[in-house]
Amino acid sequence: MQTITPYLLYEDVASALDWLRDAFGFEEVLRFEAESGEVNHAEMRIGGDSLYLGDPGGDLRSPKQLGQRSSLVHVYVDDVDAHFERAKAAGAEIELEPTDQPYGDRRYDAYDLEGQLWSFATRGKEVPPEEWGAKVSR
Repeated sequence: MQTITPYLLYEDVASALDWLRDAFGFEEVLRFEAESGEVNHAEMRIGGDSLYLGDPGGDLRSPKQLGQRSSLVHVYVDDVDAHFERAKAAGAEIELEPTDQPYGDRRYDAYDLEGQLWSFATRGKEVPPEEWGAKVSR
C-alpha cells in the first residue's frame, strides 16, 4: 500500500490542532510534546486520510515565517458548502468562495491561522479533461 501524507509546519502546533479541528473538521489522532510542553509533532485525520503537523526547525520554515505560502493542500469533503460555512464561522481567511469548476468539482480555498492554503471540494459531474483544456498524457 502506498499513501501520501502532507506534513505541514506550524509555529504553534497545539493551536493549529484546535483550529484545524474546529474550522475544517479534522480529528486529532496523536501529539508528541517536548519537555518544554510544546507540541513538536502531531497527527490528524479527516475521513480515512492523515495529516502530520510539526514545528519548523533547522532549515524548515512555515508560511508564517516566510511571509508567503509554499504549498496547497486539497481535500475532498462530502458537502463543500456546509464545510465552507463552518470554516468561515471559525475565522478562516477565504481566498475563493465555493465555486463550480470547469472540471466538475465545486471548490473553495481558505487560509488557516498560520497562512497554510487549503482547497476543499466536493466531486461533481465527470468532465473529460480535454473538455476543460487539460492535456492528457497517456
